[in-house]
Amino acid sequence: MLAFCWPFKHEFDVRFAVRAWREQGVTATLPVVAGKAQPLQFRQWWPGAPLLKGVYDIPYPDGTELLAPDIAFVPMNGFDEQGYRLGYGGGYFDRTLAALQPKPFTVGLGFAQGFLPDLEPEAHDMPLDAILNENGVVWPIG
Repeated sequence: MLAFCWPFKHEFDVRFAVRAWREQGVTATLPVVAGKAQPLQFRQWWPGAPLLKGVYDIPYPDGTELLAPDIAFVPMNGFDEQGYRLGYGGGYFDRTLAALQPKPFTVGLGFAQGFLPDLEPEAHDMPLDAILNENGVVWPIG
């Protein structure tokens, strides 16, 4: 079971891959903001699933089953060599990853130009397990 994000602004768009994986039997979920300073929830998604607009007008499934992902594709604007990411703020993914048990395998999705050699993570930041960009997979050195 995998979680992905509907692309926001110029984030990496993984929907084409998710559709292909679904054809192979993978269950997909999208995150839902349950409330300010709360961990995200994940609702099942499929092409044609009923969607509502949430925070920042990002679509999320309406009334589909709540599920816990095994793999989470996490959007990022920037990243460092230790697997820490820079997002749009709010701490939703870090809060969610800290709360999920077991923690899903996390893959940051972004672009190579987003590498930040001097990113200084905060105490609550959660490193990613891998990073995927147009050059391939980057394995953090943590």
